[in-house]
Amino acid sequence: MAATSASGTNAVRYGTMRENVRNLEVVLSDGTIIHTAGQGRHTVKSSAGYNLTNLFVGSEGTLGLITSATLKLYGIPDTMTSAVCQFDEVERAVTAVLHVLQCGVAVARIELLSADTIRAVNSYSKLSYEEKPSIFIEFHGSEKQTEEDASVVGDIFADAGASGFQWASSLSERNRLWKARHDTLYAILATRPGPQITQLSTDVCVPISQLTKAITDTEKDLEEHKLPGYILGHVGDGNYHVTFLYDTGSETETQLVGKLSERIVERALELNGTCTGEHGTGFGKKKYLVREAGPDSVSLMKQIKHLLDPHGLMNPGKVLP
Repeated sequence: MAATSASGTNAVRYGTMRENVRNLEVVLSDGTIIHTAGQGRHTVKSSAGYNLTNLFVGSEGTLGLITSATLKLYGIPDTMTSAVCQFDEVERAVTAVLHVLQCGVAVARIELLSADTIRAVNSYSKLSYEEKPSIFIEFHGSEKQTEEDASVVGDIFADAGASGFQWASSLSERNRLWKARHDTLYAILATRPGPQITQLSTDVCVPISQLTKAITDTEKDLEEHKLPGYILGHVGDGNYHVTFLYDTGSETETQLVGKLSERIVERALELNGTCTGEHGTGFGKKKYLVREAGPDSVSLMKQIKHLLDPHGLMNPGKVLP
């Protein structure tokens, strides 16, 4: 999580790993052990020296090996309320989410599952959601606050054409509602079993204002090429994922998945987004780094890499083109 600056469904409220790591113990390539904020230190803020902690968070093991992390903790909210509803179109669903965020409602989680993804989950988990684009949302806070937030969001979603509202407050009821989201990967894999069938999952992140266009254009690409592709997203922070299932024995399918995956990334960059919101750069996306960050920034990254890992021992070949 720290190595890729990943997050999860609660990032819209609590932030990614980058916002929640206070200190790291890191082993450098020559065996030196450092504490990025100073040994034993975990202050809320500091303006002393360079921010080494955030240098290593997201570095994917290319600068050093993270052996310990000091994290920010949060109290358990007094009340948690969850809801799920459906929309006739992805565009309506994403636009409704944007309106919620623009109103300043403090949502803790807000997730999108496409109609195909819901269909897969219904089959796998024996659920009965309407097979339409669906939004899963959760509120954290006092009982009064969550009631007010839920009321505001309910009105916004209803005005956008949402249907099939289900609400839950108890742990068992919330788990039941969120089962669809938690079972997503297994459900997708179950739609196309076979020894030669594999998955490719890619993620991108775009500015919230561009999210509707990014997702609707991606859905059009999937419909046009008739290839199984499942969209789900942490739409509260502009991050969405597409999972493809394809036959590795088919050159046509393999090439098509590569083409569509590249198109998703290119579209995100065109919209001033990033090639990856949380999966990381790795080998597969390092070719986009110059286009995203600029040649001078990448040149500086290479200098930092050479300084900290002159012999190229730490996760060689990853991140930097």
